[in-house]
Amino acid sequence: MKEQQPLIAIVTGGASGIGLAIAEKFSQHEIFTIVVGRDSNKLKAAQEMLGKNGKTIQFDLTDLSKIPSLVNDIKKEFGRIDVLVNNAGINMKKEFTEVSDEDFQTILHTNVNAVFSLSREVVKIMEVQGSGSIINISSMASQYGIPKVIAYTASKSAIEGMTNAMAVELSPKGIRVNAIAPGFIATDMSSKALNGDEERKRKVLGRTPMGYLGQPEDVADAALFLATNSSKYITGTSIRVDGGNAVGF
Repeated sequence: MKEQQPLIAIVTGGASGIGLAIAEKFSQHEIFTIVVGRDSNKLKAAQEMLGKNGKTIQFDLTDLSKIPSLVNDIKKEFGRIDVLVNNAGINMKKEFTEVSDEDFQTILHTNVNAVFSLSREVVKIMEVQGSGSIINISSMASQYGIPKVIAYTASKSAIEGMTNAMAVELSPKGIRVNAIAPGFIATDMSSKALNGDEERKRKVLGRTPMGYLGQPEDVADAALFLATNSSKYITGTSIRVDGGNAVGF
């Protein structure tokens, strides 16, 4: 895509964890970053970190009907949208037979439907620009099997499929679409997934060739690469940031 200074980026779920690390990395490289999230306190802290290189918007992405207005407001204020990072997502750890239909749909609604709706509206702007980069945060769960997270795994598998389909359709329009599949990264979400299970943690690290949990900054580095001209001939791919964990659990 055509490089500009500054690029305008949206990072969903950008007030904590991996999203916050991506927002910070972007802002450090003079990418004006709009962080979208739900927690007002976390957003306030994110704004202090971003300073003049970004802004925060409190918004619930599960309210799909309001997404077009959100995107239009951003376009009106900044004139363009160069990068979209679909990072917001939720997890749920339950035995397979205990996952209700409502549980399953809740995960899919947040992790898939909201990503689709937001991407669709942003693409309408990127098409006119003739450029853009969309980065979908997937998970190693989409590529390996992880017990007790069936809905999350299904949602991230859908993200991988959407990434491929979007890349094929949108590449002729100058829009690149890629995914990042983090492994176990030291965040609140991974802590809840491990749930204090030291045996499981040892198993995870034992099957991770690098032997340690990744940091949110590791994912942020990959996002910065995909957001800029450094990756101008890359689309439709999923980059694993997982310490080499290719044997599953």
